[in-house]
Amino acid sequence: MLSSYLVHLAVERGLAANTLASYRRDLLRYVGHLRDRGRVTFGEVAEADVTAFLTALSEGDGEHRALAAGSAARAVSAVRGLHRFALREGVSGHDPAGRVRPPRRLRPRPRAMDVGEVERLIAASGPAGAPLTLRNRALLELLYGTGARISEAVGLTVDDVDLVPDASQARLRGKDGRTRAVPLGRPGADAVEAYLTAARPGIAAHGRGGRSLLLNARGGGLTRQGAWEVLQAAAERAGLAGVSPHVLRHSFAAHLLAGGADAGTVHELLGHAPAAARTRALAAAERLREVYTAAHPRAR
Repeated sequence: MLSSYLVHLAVERGLAANTLASYRRDLLRYVGHLRDRGRVTFGEVAEADVTAFLTALSEGDGEHRALAAGSAARAVSAVRGLHRFALREGVSGHDPAGRVRPPRRLRPRPRAMDVGEVERLIAASGPAGAPLTLRNRALLELLYGTGARISEAVGLTVDDVDLVPDASQARLRGKDGRTRAVPLGRPGADAVEAYLTAARPGIAAHGRGGRSLLLNARGGGLTRQGAWEVLQAAAERAGLAGVSPHVLRHSFAAHLLAGGADAGTVHELLGHAPAAARTRALAAAERLREVYTAAHPRAR
């Protein structure tokens, strides 16, 4: 039965090999748990057996350490899927896991860096004058200056950035496929312009980055992992811990709010606003720019 379910996950659900391996490990542990409780068939399993397994996941036992909430949630999801499959295949006449809920994953709220820390981070882009330093600074200025997700930043093309004096902006493509125009302050615009003028042409000569704005050392488009490594290296040089793209995004929002921006405008700039609000944002682009200019520490 377990083998049939794993084949179903691989063929019908198309689970990745790593995910499939995790499910297999979780379910083998679950089958052992049922055997220890004297359950020979799926029809004999009761909700209390599933709940006891969840407790063992969260608290650990003689053979296993306690799992973090995320790992325990994955294991319970695998168990619930297995019992649904057993019911659908006629192996069991009931679903004992249907009402068992995985533990909630509590996400720690990201901290906001202070403005001085952001400035130290950006200043630690790398050796002065090096082409990759200019690229690194452009990346960091874009992440903090627009509140972009890391995927949005590396997804920018040369055509997505307008470097117009006092009206510079970046067009970011969000997770929902929609594009939003976010103002870019003068430090960010200057950093991008310096990179485009003095660094990108030389870097691009080494590879096939196409129209990607941010390139790696070989001339290809900078990846999410590459951008993450740039950020971590700058944070290490600046002596800052706990820095991530999401921390910069959270700092962008926190500093706007501290500067007097209203929450609705911040949500629009972050790409969180619903479709109707985005439509209003497009109609009020000048208002967005005015709020951004007044509230963002690096707007001018």
